Amino acid sequence: MTSAPDRAGALRRDAGNPLRDRRSLFTIPEGTVYLDGNSLGAIPRAVPGRVAQVLTEEWGTSLISAWNSADWIGLPARVGAKVGRLLGLPADTVWVSDSTSVSLFKTMVAACRLRPGRDVVVVERATFPTDGYIAASVARMLGLELRWADSDDLTASLDDRVALACLTHVDFRTGAAFDLPAVTAAVHEVGALMLWDLCHTAGAVPVDLVGPGVDFAVGCSYKYLNGGPGSPAFMYAAPRHHDALDQPLSGWMGHARPFDMELGYEPVRGVGRLASGTPPVIALSALEAALEVFDGVDPADLRATSLSLTDYFIELLDARLGAEVEVLTPRGHDRRGSQVSLRHQHAYGVVQALIARGVVGDFRPPDVARFGFAPLYITHADVYDAVEHLVQVVRDREFLREQYAVRNPVT
Repeated sequence: MTSAPDRAGALRRDAGNPLRDRRSLFTIPEGTVYLDGNSLGAIPRAVPGRVAQVLTEEWGTSLISAWNSADWIGLPARVGAKVGRLLGLPADTVWVSDSTSVSLFKTMVAACRLRPGRDVVVVERATFPTDGYIAASVARMLGLELRWADSDDLTASLDDRVALACLTHVDFRTGAAFDLPAVTAAVHEVGALMLWDLCHTAGAVPVDLVGPGVDFAVGCSYKYLNGGPGSPAFMYAAPRHHDALDQPLSGWMGHARPFDMELGYEPVRGVGRLASGTPPVIALSALEAALEVFDGVDPADLRATSLSLTDYFIELLDARLGAEVEVLTPRGHDRRGSQVSLRHQHAYGVVQALIARGVVGDFRPPDVARFGFAPLYITHADVYDAVEHLVQVVRDREFLREQYAVRNPVT
């Protein structure tokens, strides 16, 4: 006979977690179980001091000379190298400077220009809305067809007209992950290029881009990378494409000699061709400090912890709530990101009632409650406590309380 789950068991799991000491590198409000790192990561303790240093010592004292003395000018490449190491990429293949939307726009246009004579861009229907909006804009600008693919049968949308396929590696609603190598191979089989959105991947789900020959990737840094609200996104371009990159926002920071102030545009060599305007120094400095929490972390441990946390959450849900909530996230490890999504008729009320109890997740319409498990700072004890609260919310029907009847525009 198997004993019922208890909190002592959760603590035993935490004692064996190779990442158990990383939580101390973050500021987590007392009494909060933060399961929304898939929307906005918790703040690493090193960030406020680093930002203060930029403001008071660098900008405040050195003024414009800090572009050189503090190497502000090198931030996009330097931070890109840090992100690249997390993804197993060469240091000179990742650039960090713009928002996710701008980064998607630039890489999509550059990719499509590498396939002249092809007139289709493929995006899956379940994609994050921004990806679809940007793809539609790129298609209008370049005179291409936007083709919507079925996530369950992507190959049906591929043919020799396709210039680019842009897919989200981990689905933002369900947490389901694509088979990246297999999909990339299918896209290359028809002669098209592959762009992966890694917003719900980077920092939680190790992924190989080099082996499968991925052409481009874009990802935000404010989720599992903990860069802060609105922190800049990263762009990856395979080295074989660098010399031919022709992106649409050819600002002066992408010029081979920006301070010569020439009228004609000559792009810099390498991934710096993706640069446009002046980099966001304060945001990049905060992100650079935030990424230190990954120093010395084995990607295998990151993934093992993520799977252990999500497995435990699902195990407790099955034991405590049964059919009262539907687990949308795949149970198979090869198809799961680092979140667990639940379907419930009153999902919005469920999430709001949990937030009132100090358990922070989020809601996605029409009926999905999402819970993200950032492996560096979420513990098995957090998981146990979250399910305890969820059981009370569902069993006592707290989700029907009047204050949860009107949706908050964010959560």
